[in-house]
Amino acid sequence: MLIAFASAKGAPGVTTTVNVLGDVWPGDVLVADFDPAGGDLALRHRDPSGQPLDPERGLLSLAAAARRGVAQNELTYHVQTIDGGLNIVSGISRPEQVAGIGAAWPALTHSLRTAEADVLVDCGRVTPGTPLMPVLTSADAVVFVAQPSIESYAHLRERLHWLSEPLRIGELGSTPVGVILVTAPSDTSAARDLDRLLQYAGLQVSVLGRIADDPKAVRALYGQASRRLDRTLLVRSAREVANAVRSLGTSRIESAARR
Repeated sequence: MLIAFASAKGAPGVTTTVNVLGDVWPGDVLVADFDPAGGDLALRHRDPSGQPLDPERGLLSLAAAARRGVAQNELTYHVQTIDGGLNIVSGISRPEQVAGIGAAWPALTHSLRTAEADVLVDCGRVTPGTPLMPVLTSADAVVFVAQPSIESYAHLRERLHWLSEPLRIGELGSTPVGVILVTAPSDTSAARDLDRLLQYAGLQVSVLGRIADDPKAVRALYGQASRRLDRTLLVRSAREVANAVRSLGTSRIESAARR
């Protein structure tokens, strides 16, 4: 199963959301950092021995291999394990490196599908003309991450309208689309308000839940503070959302199997 995560505007916390969901995912998982603006996972983490990650292994090396038509089982050579045990495909370090990937995005998506695990892809900010459209249209589900504000909701609504045709949102057999809100733990109305807005806009998109805005836990997630993560609001909320995200992805797979 391949699930693409994205934002419509700004930096609402896509990378942190994908990171913590990977940590609590109910099954084998691989996180791929495909943000075309430059990935952060490799910068925020080290390997289990405390050393920096190998800058030569990740998205760029996988793209080069995909263009050569390498054997499917070679995906493992481009995967690294970060502190905490999560397996990742690290991203590019500079936006201009996207040009080096060229037309390899469909092959990259195919490579991810050879993983013997569910794959969570951080697509960063998605705008018209994004090179990541092959990833979005091939995903079993697309999940947007947003924060509760008028501006955020407006950009999210417009981006979803733009994606309605390529993702066939709302049609039979279409790509399921969901939204995760990053909110204060005390904010219990944001998800309900967003659901109403999406329904009013005629968008058949599911609000999957909330990830707690917990800055202290985020610092611990990236090794910048000493704190038990398993009892934090960040991780507890992520566990609930992970099940909803996985169900969204499996719904398309099960629907395709019945046809």
